[in-house]
Amino acid sequence: MGRKFEVRKASMMKTGLVKSRLYSRFGKEIYMTAKNGGANPDSNMSLKHLIEKAKKQQVPNDVIKRNILKAEKGTGEDFKPIRYEGFGPGGIGIIVDTLTDNVNRTVSEVRNCFTKVDCKLGVSGSVEHGYKHLSHISVTGMDEEEVLETLLMADLDVNEIEEDDGMVEIEADGYEVDKIQTALKEVGEHIEIVDAESGWYPHDFIELDEDQRRAFDKFMGLVNEVEDVQTVFHNAKEE
Repeated sequence: MGRKFEVRKASMMKTGLVKSRLYSRFGKEIYMTAKNGGANPDSNMSLKHLIEKAKKQQVPNDVIKRNILKAEKGTGEDFKPIRYEGFGPGGIGIIVDTLTDNVNRTVSEVRNCFTKVDCKLGVSGSVEHGYKHLSHISVTGMDEEEVLETLLMADLDVNEIEEDDGMVEIEADGYEVDKIQTALKEVGEHIEIVDAESGWYPHDFIELDEDQRRAFDKFMGLVNEVEDVQTVFHNAKEE
């Protein structure tokens, strides 16, 4: 995997240019995950792993606890996940994942990001077919053979696996990220999940010229300012 692994990971751009946006994004995810799967991290593995991820990003405990408590009491808003697909500068495919309590507001704001760079939203499925939904997990404390054996014993398939300088990198189905983390951590306390992400990764990348790159950077700046945007995926080749 090596370089290919890094390139795929680089294709996913997250929001969170400032701490307040990062806290807001994690707060919404934690609230909805707790609301849908239960507020106890011991029985809700998705919540447990999300909390661990938030702490690695230095999200304050107060933000985490407040949103879990809101979900437990049912006092928070009801956010709905909405995915938007569109075509950006140079014909790149862009996927914008949002959590919103006002669909009309969100679609208007996301569409505005596209129109300001002379691009447009597409219909559902117009971009997604050019992507794979994958998990990427990095783990230490085990070698490649041990990781593979552990996952096979847990009936979890792996697309690719590679060991480099004491770290094992795993690529698998995007919907298995929580199960993979759980299986690996059950091996022992010496196991550390360094990174774990699931998302949409493109089959191919498109190289942008100078003008297209400027327009793309402008788009990313605009979309990062939209409060309801959680994650943006694209297939623009990194510079």
